[in-house]
Amino acid sequence: MLILRKLIMIVVVAVIAIVGTAGYRWYDYVTAAKDPLDEVGIELNSRMPMALRKWGCYQLQKRFGDRLPPYGCSSGDGRSWM
Repeated sequence: MLILRKLIMIVVVAVIAIVGTAGYRWYDYVTAAKDPLDEVGIELNSRMPMALRKWGCYQLQKRFGDRLPPYGCSSGDGRSWM
């Protein structure tokens, strides 16, 4: 019983650490990236729920609106921002 409780605690801490790290990396990408074509940032943003992705794309568009949108931020034609 004690071993199972420790194992559950380790899994919970690991999940919180992974979610926290990925969340911080995504937030840093959409608010402070020097380049909108950062591969990790694009991948994280494209996998966010639609509401967070729209907000992230809006943040990127404010800074990089004169460039082509990254994957996940383009509308159907691939050339305009969502």
